[in-house]
Parts: sequence; C-alpha cells; structure tokens
Amino acid sequence: MAIKATLIFNNTGKPRLMQWYQQQMDVRTQQQTLKEIFRLVSNRPDSACNFLEGSQLIGGNDTKIIYRHYASMDLYFSKSVKIRISEIKQFFSALYFVFVVDSSESELGILDLIQVLVEVLDKAFVNVCELDLIFRPDDVSSILSEIVSGGMGLSFA
Repeated sequence: MAIKATLIFNNTGKPRLMQWYQQQMDVRTQQQTLKEIFRLVSNRPDSACNFLEGSQLIGGNDTKIIYRHYASMDLYFSKSVKIRISEIKQFFSALYFVFVVDSSESELGILDLIQVLVEVLDKAFVNVCELDLIFRPDDVSSILSEIVSGGMGLSFA
C-alpha cells in the first residue's frame, strides 16, 4: 500500500479532512499523528522542500510526508461608495494538503496528485475555500475517493 493517509488541515492545525488507508488507528493515535505532522510541516520555511521523512509516530524510516501549502487572499471591501484604503480588510485562508506515503512512492507523483485534488475541488466548488471543506465533507470525501482508492492513486486520462 503506497498511500497511508490523506490529510487536509488549516494553518492552525484543525483537520478539515482525514482519510487513513493503513490499519485502523484509534482516535487518540490519529490526533497525535495529526499534531506531529502539523508540527513538522508548519514550522518549515516556504523555501524548504515539500518532502519529509516520517517520524517514529508516523511509521518510521519507511514513511514520507509530502505536502503542499495553499494560501488564498480575498479582499473584502466596505459597502460605502467611497472606498478608502483603511476600509479594505484582507482575510487569508491557508490549507495544508498532506499525503503520508511509504518510501516506495514517487514524491513528484504525489505532488501531482495533490495538484489534481486541488484543481478538482476548485472546479467542483467554484473557487474552493475552507468553508466548503467544513460544510460539505461528504462531497470532499467523495471527490477524494475518486482520486485515491484503498491507498492507491487512480490513473487519470
């Protein structure tokens, strides 16, 4: 089995999607694993590589963490006719898309799979945002199951 888990969480570490493909883990172990992955991924600079070796909690030397950090910025303007710069508010939304895989999996292949997932979500929800993942988890899980099944990435034509 190549893909062990697919995780999506925001920039504070709150999970928006967790799909585990390996043996069943209890909720406590899943939460510890998520915290460990968030700690590893969120502390990395933007210039760092998107590949990490797994820790003992995640599966040891046989495991890799491959992630992409997507950030979007939406500008919300006040409703007044005169828009002043001071009235412009910026809201930043950031999501981490993380795949935990075994060492035999191609890092670039998984990055491509993450890109496909993000593009499909963007088309399905028309400019996907974190709220879509919160309020429509069944749709997100269904889309993911079309891309990854039983821990294996499906081919696309």
